[in-house]
Amino acid sequence: MTEDLTFSDSIVVAASPEAVYDLVSDVTRTGEWSPVCVACWWDEGATGRVGDWFTGRNVTPARTWETRSQVAVADRGREFAWLVGGSWVRWGYTLEPVDGGTRLTESWAYLPGGVALMAERYGEGAQEQVELRTRMAHEGIPATLAAIKRVAEG
Repeated sequence: MTEDLTFSDSIVVAASPEAVYDLVSDVTRTGEWSPVCVACWWDEGATGRVGDWFTGRNVTPARTWETRSQVAVADRGREFAWLVGGSWVRWGYTLEPVDGGTRLTESWAYLPGGVALMAERYGEGAQEQVELRTRMAHEGIPATLAAIKRVAEG
C-alpha cells in the first residue's frame, strides 16, 4: 500500500482548550459535526476515561455500519483520541492554546491492524477499501473541523 495512511488538519476555534476538549470528548455529540458518524454512545458506566469503550453509527449513501472504539488518550485541554476496533484506526484531537483561542487538530491514522482487517475482509478489494476510507478522512476532517468551530463558537 503506497498511499499515506495518515492525515491531519487544523483550525483555530475562539474558545479555550478546556471548552473545546469538553466538546470533542463528548462522543454523544459527534453527530453534530461529523459528515459520516451520525451518533455515538458510551458503554454503560463509561465517561470518557482512557480504556472506556463507545459505539459509533456511521452512514454513507452506500451503507450504514457501527464500530466499537476505545479511548486511548483523555488529557483535558490537550488531547482526546480513540482506537476504532481497539487496533484498526486511530482518530484524535489535539488542542493547543493560541492567540484567539485554540488550535484544534484532528488526526487520522490507518493502523496495521486495520490494514490486515481489510485484507481479511475484502481480499483482492482491500486496497480499494483502504483508498476509499483514506479519501473519506481527507474530505471529512476539514468538514468536521469547520462544523466543530461553528458549534463551539455558536
